[in-house]
Amino acid sequence: MATLADRPNTALLVVDVQNGVVAGAYDRDAVVANIGSLVERARQERVPVVWVQHSDEQLARGSDDWGIVPELSPAEAEPLVEKNYGDSFEDTPLESVLSGLRVGSLVVVGAQTDACIRSTLHGALVRGYDAVLVSDAHTTEDQSEWGAPPPEQVIAHTNLYWKYQTAPGRTAGTVETAAVDFRAQPQ
Repeated sequence: MATLADRPNTALLVVDVQNGVVAGAYDRDAVVANIGSLVERARQERVPVVWVQHSDEQLARGSDDWGIVPELSPAEAEPLVEKNYGDSFEDTPLESVLSGLRVGSLVVVGAQTDACIRSTLHGALVRGYDAVLVSDAHTTEDQSEWGAPPPEQVIAHTNLYWKYQTAPGRTAGTVETAAVDFRAQPQ
């Protein structure tokens, strides 16, 4: 269903589940556990797992904050894409990694909901990918001090609007961790 030619595969895209990104995130432990269960299921079903790791002035490459959380470990053969912008596709090799894996459908998890998750979802959809958000496997920090809604509302709103997101020839939507079926994603 993706508008990308000859891309029948689905991948699990794990975005920015890094120490400094999720340290103060809403429901951090439950979200990381859900991501961990999806990573294990994807590996068992031979579904590619692609990791994305952000760096910027506050998240210095190689620092402890920059590292993937200790509960999760990318396997040696799993691609890891480094990025400097919210959209995981922007100025990164993500597109060529996914092309090489013949991936046209993404199951997206990670952080921050109101930044890199939203940017990556939209970036995927406009580039022709099907993009499903796992509704209980993404999180964000409390940004209400700067005028944002509380994190649980940010997450709920993102789930609501992504559930009904559409684009010609592409699918979007949300699914809970327990209901993810990698084989059922558009192939």
